Amino acid sequence: MASFGSIAVALVVCAMLLQTCVATRRLQALVQEQPITMKYHKGALLSGRIAINLVWYGNFSAPQRAIVTDFVSSLASASASPAPQPEPSVATWFKTAQKYYASSKARFPALALGSHVFDRSYSLGRRLRERDLVRLAARGGPSRAINVVLTADDVAVDGFCMSRCGSHGASPRSRAGRFAYVWVGNPATQCAGQCAWPFHQPQYGPQMAPLAPPNGDVGVDGMVVSLASMVVGTVTNPFGNGFFQGPAEAPLEAATACAGVYGKGAYPGYAGSLLVDPATGASFNANGAHGRKYLVPALVDPDTSACSTLG
Repeated sequence: MASFGSIAVALVVCAMLLQTCVATRRLQALVQEQPITMKYHKGALLSGRIAINLVWYGNFSAPQRAIVTDFVSSLASASASPAPQPEPSVATWFKTAQKYYASSKARFPALALGSHVFDRSYSLGRRLRERDLVRLAARGGPSRAINVVLTADDVAVDGFCMSRCGSHGASPRSRAGRFAYVWVGNPATQCAGQCAWPFHQPQYGPQMAPLAPPNGDVGVDGMVVSLASMVVGTVTNPFGNGFFQGPAEAPLEAATACAGVYGKGAYPGYAGSLLVDPATGASFNANGAHGRKYLVPALVDPDTSACSTLG
C-alpha cells in the first residue's frame, strides 16, 4: 500500500532531531536560499464534504482524546463558519493549504469531524506494519473521508521513531470508493526526543531547553504537530500525484518542506519566536476550537514559495 507521507516524514525527523541532513537544514531556515516550488502533478484532489474519522488504537485518556478532537474541530472551523477562533488561529493557518487549490479545478474540501472508532483491546497486536495501519484506517469511512489512525504510546509501528513520526496515504480504488488516511503515533514513551520536539529535549543536535506543551501533554501535543503536517499533506497531495516537490517516491510537501519551523527566526534546534500563555508558560502559535492552543508547523505559501508562519 502506498504511503506518500512516510518518506517525507523521515525528512521531518531528520530536520527536527538528528540535524544531519544538510538539505533539510536549509529548509528549516525561514530565509530560504532558493524558492520552494510545489508543482501540481495534475492528480485528483479532495473536494466536497470530507469527514475526518478518528480511529483510536490502544489506550488514550479522555483528556488526550479531547486535545486531538478539538484540533480536528479547529480544522473544520476553517471550512465552516462557527464561532470564530481568536487570531492567530488554526483556521487561518489552514487557509494556506486552500491556496493550492487555486491552480486546480477542484474546490477546497469542507472538512468535518466524523466518527470515533475505538480499539482498546489491541486487536492487531502491539507491533504494527503498514498493512495493519491500512486495515485500521478502513474502519473509518469507505469514501469521502480522511481516516486518521492514532496509536497509543505502547504501540510500535514499523519506522516509528526511526524514520517517521506519522504518514499519510490512500486506499486502493474499489466499488465502495476510496479514502485517504493518516497515521500518527504517540511518542511519549518511545521517542519524545524525536517526535515531540520542541516539547522534549532533542535526542541529538543542538540542545536547548524544551518548551512547555500548550495542552500539558508532551506526547499528544507532539502528535498534534505531526497530525497537522500529515493532514495538510493529505489535502494537497492525497493520492501521490497532487502538489509536491521532488520525486514522487520521496516528496517534499507543503508542511514537510518546512520541517522544524514554527515561528519567525527559526533555525536548527530553535523553533522560532512563539506566543507564550501567561497562565501556564506554555508555548504555542495558534488558537483553536473550545479555547485550545496548539503548535502548528510552517507551510509553504504558494504565493511566495517560502515557508510561512503565523504572526
